[in-house]
Parts: sequence; C-alpha cells; structure tokens
Amino acid sequence: MKGVKAFPIVLSKEADGYFVSIPDFGIETQGKDIADAIYMARDAIGLMGIDMQDDGKELPDPSEKVEVDNPRDIITFVDVDFDEYRKKVDNKAVKKNCTIPYWLNVEAEKAGINYSKLLQEAIVLALNLNA
Repeated sequence: MKGVKAFPIVLSKEADGYFVSIPDFGIETQGKDIADAIYMARDAIGLMGIDMQDDGKELPDPSEKVEVDNPRDIITFVDVDFDEYRKKVDNKAVKKNCTIPYWLNVEAEKAGINYSKLLQEAIVLALNLNA
C-alpha cells in the first residue's frame, strides 16, 4: 500500500446534502449524502494529488487533528491510493496514427480486424504486461 494515504475531511450538513472541506489540500466539494460526500472527497483528493505529483510537488502529510467551528460537523478520514487513482483516470483513449500498406489494409478490412484492439493487444504482448 505504498501510494495510500488517509486524509481528514470535515462533513457539514446542509439543506441539500453535505459540504466537504479537505483541509490538507485547501479544497472543498459536496455530496448529496454522506456516502456521496466521501466518494466526492476521495475523488477530489485523488485529482489534486496526481496534479501535484505531475507538477513535481510533494503531497501533504495527512493531518492527525482537525479543528471545526460547528460541533455538529463530522470529522472522518478518507483513504486514497494515488497509484490506483492514477491508473483509473489515466486510462483514457489516446488517438494514434498508423500507416500500413494498402494491400494489408484491404485484407484486414475483409477479415474485420479491429485495429485499435489488435494494436493494444500487440503492445501489451510486446511489453510483457498483464492488461
């Protein structure tokens, strides 16, 4: 669990759900209920964290104690696996241009070859990855 950290969040009840403060990152989000608010907090922390990493910045160390103004606020921790989060959000498709001989294209189209799928499988095999 190398890339996993647990950060404190503060949940404040509002008329239409929960406002979420994430003090270690200085960001906020919201959710329609507690589960949604925690999900949104994890997502916000994950996005902010990988942006920071991409910019060469250090992730903050999680605070162990958080002060709140309202005694009804809920303080809890959200765990985020930054390595897994990066895999999740970096899995978007990227368009690549590829050139093949005309005759090969004709034969591939006759056979119903899916170029994208075939290229992905070939790259995974060439890199000896388990995808």
